[in-house]
Amino acid sequence: MSTPTRTRPQPAPDGTAAAGSAPAPTRSRTGRRRDRPAEPVFRGIVSSSEWRSPSVRIGLGLTQALLLVGLVVVALGPLLWLVKASITPTQDTLRDPMALFPSGVDWANLSTAWSSVHIDLHFANSMIVASGAWLVQIVVATTGGYALSILKPRYGPVLYWLVLSTLFVPAVVLLVPLYLTVLSPPLIGQSLINTFWAVWLPAGANAFNVLLAKRFFDNLPGEIFEAARIDGAGPFRVFWSVLLPMSRPILGVISVFAFVAAWKDFLWPLLVLPDPDMQPLSVRLPTLANSIELDILLAALMISALIPVVLFLIFQRTFLRTAGLGGAIKG
Repeated sequence: MSTPTRTRPQPAPDGTAAAGSAPAPTRSRTGRRRDRPAEPVFRGIVSSSEWRSPSVRIGLGLTQALLLVGLVVVALGPLLWLVKASITPTQDTLRDPMALFPSGVDWANLSTAWSSVHIDLHFANSMIVASGAWLVQIVVATTGGYALSILKPRYGPVLYWLVLSTLFVPAVVLLVPLYLTVLSPPLIGQSLINTFWAVWLPAGANAFNVLLAKRFFDNLPGEIFEAARIDGAGPFRVFWSVLLPMSRPILGVISVFAFVAAWKDFLWPLLVLPDPDMQPLSVRLPTLANSIELDILLAALMISALIPVVLFLIFQRTFLRTAGLGGAIKG
């Protein structure tokens, strides 16, 4: 039996390709083969042909502008009003809250809130509480993530699921046992009430930060740690000299979370710091609300809200760049 032979499609008399054959690629003047560039594909609500219509472009542009203005008003409106009200007399705030300085600017509100109401003392307490809680959370998150991601002990998966399960426990359920532990801590024999340790140590038990650090450490190249171990570096040396320098992005993200959460926390400092001289701004300001003027209270609130805003403006590039928690290094 003879095998059938294949015949090549013959070109048409007019020079075009025969039916069913692929279009011939174009050739440049130098004779080299050159494929035709593919047309760009637009994926979205509005197609490329609709974008060519002036009415569609103008309508979508106005819609985007209105949405942007609305988001700015919703996000920055309350903060800007607080700044305005903090340097406005009480009568003007009560008479016409939305008026823009009808009786002038009263800068004395800030100095009065800082000195007369002892906002400086509670401001310092807030800085101490937030800084200590930040340091404890950084230590726990980095060491816990390092143990789960890099050291990988035999019981690592079990420990990982135990840490993950704590995220599903409501914080209110742990309030009473945590308070009893701080009231009579084991192995210490002395109560931690009215000490900053009562706020710092429980802040370290943050499973979210540990899992966040572990997720970032998993994306680091393992060859770097293997090379450090071959060179004779121990676990602590690898952690301090290799891991931490590459973890600056995630340290910035955890720092923002930890500092802001400790700065605005109200319930737990209220329970463990009953002494007014040790209370932060988040606890003391609601207590002083009934005993000071409204303009002084708003000035104190503005001072307390200033630090988180400044902190975010400083770390916004690091925070937004690592929000997706991609790879730690490139190349």
